Amino acid sequence: MSELRFVRRGFGAEAVEYQEAWDEQRRLHAARFLDEIPDTCLLLEHPPVYTAGRRTADGERPLDGTPVIDVDRGGKITWHGPGQLVGYPIQKLPRPVDVVAHVRRLEEALIRTCAEFGVETSRVEGRSGVWVLGDARDPADRPALGGLSLDFDPRLADEEFDPRLDGPEYAPSNAGQRREDRKIAAIGIRVAKGVTMHGFALNVNPDNAWFDRIIPCGIRDAGVASLAGELGRDVTIAEVLPVAERHLRDVLENADLRPRAVERTPA
Repeated sequence: MSELRFVRRGFGAEAVEYQEAWDEQRRLHAARFLDEIPDTCLLLEHPPVYTAGRRTADGERPLDGTPVIDVDRGGKITWHGPGQLVGYPIQKLPRPVDVVAHVRRLEEALIRTCAEFGVETSRVEGRSGVWVLGDARDPADRPALGGLSLDFDPRLADEEFDPRLDGPEYAPSNAGQRREDRKIAAIGIRVAKGVTMHGFALNVNPDNAWFDRIIPCGIRDAGVASLAGELGRDVTIAEVLPVAERHLRDVLENADLRPRAVERTPA
C-alpha cells in the first residue's frame, strides 16, 4: 500500500490555466522522483483549452485555427474545460513500468465513479479511456456493401489502437455490432524516470460542442458522453469530486504494483 495525497487545485471561477497546471506537474514530478513528496494527485478544472499529444495528426486539429497546446503526453488531441473533472496522478511505479496496468487502474476508478451515479460504463479493447457502449444493433441493420453484410473493424485503420489494451477487462471493439460508442473519460499519460504525469479527464457536465471542432483522441467512429447527458439531469463537479477521489484512493493506494514482465529472448 502506498500513501496517496490529493490536492484540489481549483474549480469554477478558480479553474487552473493549463500551462500553470503543467508547470506544477513537472515540479511535483521532480520532487516525487527524489522522494521528497508522496504520490500526489492533482484534481482540478481548466478554462477551455485544446491539448495535443505527441501523435496528433494535422487533420485532427481545429479547422478554424483555434489555438492548441502541444504537450508531451501520449495519445492525440482532446479538449479540457468547464464541466470536466481533470486528474493528474504523480505516482512512482516500479521499473520497468507497466504503463497498461496504470491505465487500467485509472479506468477502474472512473468506472466505479460513474457506476455510483448510475451510469454503466466499460472499457473497449484496443482503446484507452472509459466508454458508454452503444446499444446492440440488429444484425440486419449492420453496414452493408455490394449486397454483403460485413463487420468493419475500425481498429484496422486506427492509429490510436493499442493491442496491449486487449483482454477480458475490455468489451470487444465495435465493428458495427453496436450503435456509436461514446467516450465519457479520456486518459493520456506520460511516464518519465518511473514517475507518471498527466492523467484523466471525466466529462461531468461540459458543453460537448467544444469537441465538434476536433477529432477527439483521433477516433473518428465514436462520440462523446457526459454524466449529465447520460442521466438527463444536472450533475456538478462538486457532486462528483469526493466520489472520484474516494475511488481513486481505493484503487491507487491498494494496487499491487509490479514491474512490467519482460520476455527474455533465448540466446
